[in-house]
Amino acid sequence: MITIRPADTRGHAEHGWLDSHHTFSFGSWHDPKHMGIGPLRVINDDRVVGGAGFPPHSHSDMEIITYVLEGALKHKDSTGGTSVLKPGEMQLMTAGRGIAHSEMNASPTDPVHFLQIWVMPDTRGATPGYQQLTLDAEALRRGFHTVAAPAAEAAPFRILQDARLAVAWPAAGQALSTPLKAERTHYLHVARGAVTLGDQALTEGDAAIIRGETALALIANAESELLLFDLAA
Repeated sequence: MITIRPADTRGHAEHGWLDSHHTFSFGSWHDPKHMGIGPLRVINDDRVVGGAGFPPHSHSDMEIITYVLEGALKHKDSTGGTSVLKPGEMQLMTAGRGIAHSEMNASPTDPVHFLQIWVMPDTRGATPGYQQLTLDAEALRRGFHTVAAPAAEAAPFRILQDARLAVAWPAAGQALSTPLKAERTHYLHVARGAVTLGDQALTEGDAAIIRGETALALIANAESELLLFDLAA
């Protein structure tokens, strides 16, 4: 069964410096029908103007994935880590027993567009830390490539949960297919571009909840960036 989640059903917050769309209930936007899927709790689609961002703030017991679509995001945290995250890279921060961090637009003038994703861990009180890597562009252009998974599976990013994230960057006209485990729930998020899934056209911000299916097949209608979550839900 595939259920389409249109982009315009997300929550929206406009703060001048920040334009954010919330896939699941977040901040002042609360919808009991959209509280997350299993351990996947947040997908925020954020646009931040030049020179602005999120000053130091704290998290605990959350796996936080940051994925930049446009611009550059400067990260600094209480472990001493600092970096600039750009398109083609990804960061996974383990908040664990507690971490403070800031996320600021690295440009004083140009906007930054990124996704922030929260996954609830299966372990509480873990050692805080972060991982940041350049994604394998060649693999992602071929099709869905797993970038985050539990440690035993040796994906580029280690996540403290029975959850996986695969990413694909198809070209316009490219057909993609990937096997699915029917006993698990999968969540497809169109971060950029447009695809056709069955007889449904999905564009930026649209998503699909997939249950009981053994395969996913789609066609990219434009150059796209797609995120596919595999969840025990």
